[in-house]
Order: sequence, then C-alpha cells, then structure tokens
Amino acid sequence: MADIVGAFGVPHTPVFPFFVKRDGPDSEIARFFKALTDELTALKPDLIVMFDTDHLNTFFFDNLPTFAVGVTDTFKGPNDEPREMPVYDIKSLPDFAAHVRRTGIEAGFDLALVQEFSVDHSVAVPLHFMTPQMQIPVVPVFINGHIPPLPKAQRCFDLGRAVKRAIETWPRPLRVVTMGSGSFSLDVWGPRIDPGKTDGVPDPDWCTRVCKMLEEMQVSALIGEATEAQMLKAGNVGGELLNWIAMLGTIGERRPEFVKPQMANGHAYAAWRRG
Repeated sequence: MADIVGAFGVPHTPVFPFFVKRDGPDSEIARFFKALTDELTALKPDLIVMFDTDHLNTFFFDNLPTFAVGVTDTFKGPNDEPREMPVYDIKSLPDFAAHVRRTGIEAGFDLALVQEFSVDHSVAVPLHFMTPQMQIPVVPVFINGHIPPLPKAQRCFDLGRAVKRAIETWPRPLRVVTMGSGSFSLDVWGPRIDPGKTDGVPDPDWCTRVCKMLEEMQVSALIGEATEAQMLKAGNVGGELLNWIAMLGTIGERRPEFVKPQMANGHAYAAWRRG
C-alpha cells in the first residue's frame, strides 16, 4: 500500500528563478525554497502528486475542465518560458495516475483525462527549486482556479480526500507527497495593480487570514470563508487557494512544520509531515 508521508504548499511565481539567480542563495526566495527542499529530501518520496491551476497554457477556453488528471509517462515544462529556467522532461507514473482518476470518478468526480500535454510555470517553478534533477515522478491534478465559475472549496477538499483514498489503496509500496501550488491574493495584469507593475496583492488581509488558518489547521473555517466572491476579491488568480485546500484534504489534521508567509507576493511556503 502507498503512504502519504508529507505535504507541501508552494508558490510558483514565474520570475523567481531569475530573482534567485540575480540575488543569490541568501535571498528570501532561495532560503524559503531551501526549507521546502530540505523537508522534501528528508521525506524521501517516490512520487509527487501536485494540485495545480494551469494559466491557460495547457488548457484554453475551448477545452477547460474543472478537474483533470495527467496520465502519461513523461511531460515537458514550462511551456510559457519563464526567465532563467530550462525546459524539463518530467517523469510521471501513468498507471498510478490512471488509478487516481478511476478512484476519483468512483467517488463522484468527473475527472478529465489528459494524455498529451505540457505544463506551465505553476508546476515547473516549484520543481525547478525542489527537484532540479527531476528525479521524482510527478502526477498533476488540475483544478480550475482562474475562470469562473470556480469549483467550491468543499468540493476541492473532497477531491483531496478522494486522492488520499487512491494513494492509500494503491497495491504497491510507494512514498507519496502531495503539493498545492499557488497564491492566496494576487492580481496579474489586472485592474487592481499599481501603475508600472505587472502584478499586485489586492487583499493582504485575506492572505494573512489564510496563513493563520493554515498554521492553526482551521480547515473548516478556511473552506467556509474561501467563497468564489472572496477568492476573486483577492485577485484574478486568488482561486489558486483551491489547490492548497485540495492538498489539505490529503493530510488529516496534523499542524504544519512551518508556514512562511511572503506577503509582498500574496502567498506562503508550507510543509507538513504525516505523524
């Protein structure tokens, strides 16, 4: 039987590889990602299951699933060319991914099947920092967190629970970590950013509130407060919080090892270990 050994909440800002190359290993971004990488290394996972929201690079308006699972041997990313990043070949486990999809469908989730695809910075940037050798296979689970109507927070948490069941019913030994990728409050090229900038944080109070609920594992409160109206108020990519909520569905009630907020970017870095 496979086992979930830990979980992570990660940001994926596309310019971070450039900033770290420019500012060096003592920069805040580098130090926070190192803390995540140290935790990941200690857990020795065989597989990463990543909950992610694509930025209309893998999908588009003509084919935009609410939930989907990537089922393939390998995929490439990033497909949107963030600065100072190579394009990686990322390994996957298609049999396991197919099992996740089947288990999810049996639980009532209409999970789209994606077999020929690439991924954007939202998957590739965290892996660039945490697994630069791309030595750990990755199964992406896509959640629409950008284009209304957004799925309900409770529905995403329940999807995480279904993924947890899929992991725990896999018949062979496998050490799995789950990840939720995204921001809590961020507007990109939207109407609520300062002149001359490309992004901004419209609702820093919400970001602070989310971090507090994560630190204290007030999951029910977070689910209740993460309405579509609140997430859209927090920015045009504020729905990426749903990826974190799905991740929380995989880990039970254990408090995180740490939550490191980065308020200037409207997100945080966090790690959980299963007891």
